[in-house]
Amino acid sequence: MNVNLENRIRNVKKAAARGVTLVEVLIVLAIMAIIAGGAVTLVFPRLKESRVKQAVLSAGVIKTAAQTYMHLDSAGGCPSVKDLVDGKQIDGRKTDDPWGTQFKIACDGDEITVTSAGADRKDGTPDDVKDDFKDADVKRVAGL
Repeated sequence: MNVNLENRIRNVKKAAARGVTLVEVLIVLAIMAIIAGGAVTLVFPRLKESRVKQAVLSAGVIKTAAQTYMHLDSAGGCPSVKDLVDGKQIDGRKTDDPWGTQFKIACDGDEITVTSAGADRKDGTPDDVKDDFKDADVKRVAGL
């Protein structure tokens, strides 16, 4: 009986020393890849939408600063982003959109429009973001 117990202990030690097989590792990696792929398909569209929302909010802040600048400045001209930074109306580190390009300010009389070039970083394309976007506009641009 003592010999039988020793054989069992020896077999358990051999099994423990073997570790995991390559097939087991590959199965775990495949499961992790499936989970990661599913997470990316769920999260990536939300990331695009959140960037567009951030651009709309930042453009609104710049528009408000530009309106204040126009009312306080005696010249009353259309300010540039540099004018707003120099006039301490906005923080110089917050003049770029989420894609790394600077916002643009356009004036038509008292009407101010702040735009971002969007994800493609080119002006005049369908993915441009404006300060007056509604939720439908945000979803449309995020879907491009």
